[in-house]
Amino acid sequence: MQIYHDTLPGGATLTGYLRDATESIPDYPVRPAVLILPGGGYEECSPREADPVAVQFLQAGYQVFILDYTVKPAPLRWQPAIDAAGAVLHLRRNAEMLQVDPDRIAVCGFSAGGHLAGTTAILWNAPAVQQALGITGTEARPNAVVLAYPVVTAGAFAHQGSFDNLAGSDLELRAMFSLENHVQEGLPPFFLWHTVDDTTVPVQNSLLLAQALTEHHVPYELHLFAHGKHGSSTCTAEVNASNPHTASWVALCTEWLAEVFHYSLQ
Repeated sequence: MQIYHDTLPGGATLTGYLRDATESIPDYPVRPAVLILPGGGYEECSPREADPVAVQFLQAGYQVFILDYTVKPAPLRWQPAIDAAGAVLHLRRNAEMLQVDPDRIAVCGFSAGGHLAGTTAILWNAPAVQQALGITGTEARPNAVVLAYPVVTAGAFAHQGSFDNLAGSDLELRAMFSLENHVQEGLPPFFLWHTVDDTTVPVQNSLLLAQALTEHHVPYELHLFAHGKHGSSTCTAEVNASNPHTASWVALCTEWLAEVFHYSLQ
């Protein structure tokens, strides 16, 4: 396995864990990629939602990348979205070097990182992002989206801290970042999971997004678990959130992604 490091133009750092292509594994010289966006309320990038998650997708056979996106100074405005879209663009433009299939790139985000992952797919054509990256098409849009207990709405069920750090008091920008209002047909497929008793980011965030995806005929899979604290990551003892039942989201997600990408090690 190789470790890959890169600093994007805006200062965000990208760390990759690349499976080796060898003669003894002839059928997998190029692999799909998963870009992980940790949560942290747009105030930090939580390590609990970085390496522990990366290991799970590595085991499933993916090239895995973690993005430490911009979190200071607030309000961040479009910079995290530029970072995340720029990371997708970097993977796609360097696919051959990274042994990545450029048509099978997924983003996986947690909490505020889930909002950022959703932004890469839903607000992919935002002028601020496209102009910053010098693109006009879908080159920086992912092919699949995984959202774990995501921040979605700036409305009644908002996680106010995330939107304060992202948009400050700019009401127009807060509305722009309310993802459920900007879903359109033709988006990549989504996988969402949330716990019903999440007291930090209410489950209505995922429900509102699922409703919007349904209305616009975007394929998705939604899993709701009865119990589990916010920020549970892989739901294991390693991240101080052991919950064997909720931890099944990992297997459900990798099965779903294998189906979406027509890819499996089995």
